[in-house]
Amino acid sequence: MTEGTATLELDAALEKHRVELTGYCYRMLGSSFEAEDAVQDTLVRAWRSYEKFEGRSSLRSWLYRIATNVCLDMLSAGNKRARPMDLTESTPLAQAALSPRPDHTWLEPVPDARVLPTTDDPAEAAVAKESVRLAFMAALQDLPPKQRAVLILREVLAWRASEVAELLGTSVASVNSALQRARATLAERKDRAGDAAVSDPLDEEQQKLLERYVAAFEGYDMAALTALLHEDAIMTMPPLDLWLTGTADITGFMTTFGSACADSRLVPVRANGLPAFAHYKPDPENGGFMPWAVQVLEISDGRITGFHFFLDTERWFPLFDLPLRLEAEPDQVKEGV
Repeated sequence: MTEGTATLELDAALEKHRVELTGYCYRMLGSSFEAEDAVQDTLVRAWRSYEKFEGRSSLRSWLYRIATNVCLDMLSAGNKRARPMDLTESTPLAQAALSPRPDHTWLEPVPDARVLPTTDDPAEAAVAKESVRLAFMAALQDLPPKQRAVLILREVLAWRASEVAELLGTSVASVNSALQRARATLAERKDRAGDAAVSDPLDEEQQKLLERYVAAFEGYDMAALTALLHEDAIMTMPPLDLWLTGTADITGFMTTFGSACADSRLVPVRANGLPAFAHYKPDPENGGFMPWAVQVLEISDGRITGFHFFLDTERWFPLFDLPLRLEAEPDQVKEGV
């Protein structure tokens, strides 16, 4: 085998793990961009040190060891990602102020295709999707980094305790103890915050709910939208730290601060294992539609319980392979990744 052929084979062997490693790093870091950086660093380190790889573990396990160390180093500063409701109290509409915070504050959305490997196992696919949903991702941020790694490896990726212990250079007893503490923290948070209950794939009722949502939003029909929202529904708009709760404040905001979004267009995308849309609003100066947000929706008991507008379109639309301008109607635009 020539050196060039060996290099190509190594590149291919490393590259086939990119999606699952990105999913792992995204769960660890809460940032889609930092996850991609971490995976690139992981693959570069692996390529450079491959001659030292002794094969005592699988290539996959070795890559996860490197990725874990990269993520733990990135988390050593103690920063953690959050959603607006993790940082402030809900703001009444009468007191609403549009105050942005830096990008590194926020839990970021991610396209499903970048973090969810293809699998023929429906149960495995369901677990993977549930583990990148916004509520679960936010809960992970409450865990110390090593507990986070243990929980992801054991509960999401189904590694044995002995495998995790070897990866982290610790004992099985320590791994089991960390897992027990992590589970307790997540259980307490879920009791406080609840969670989205989205079928995989969406059931007929949820599909119809989304169709009604698109019609109500694009028509800016607040009565129809109110009928779809849970009475305690939450709306967030990172990088703004404002968040609203309840149908009156949400629809009130949309008809005042958000009135320019009337006659918008929604293009389906796949994000965080949840229903999502690329939101284009009318461009009054140039005609057509301009990007405004990536919307990620949470659904439970036949109602929308949360919808989250990620407003930094210069970052999110390229990540989702979406155009930065929409001249045509959405059915002429390919669905985002």
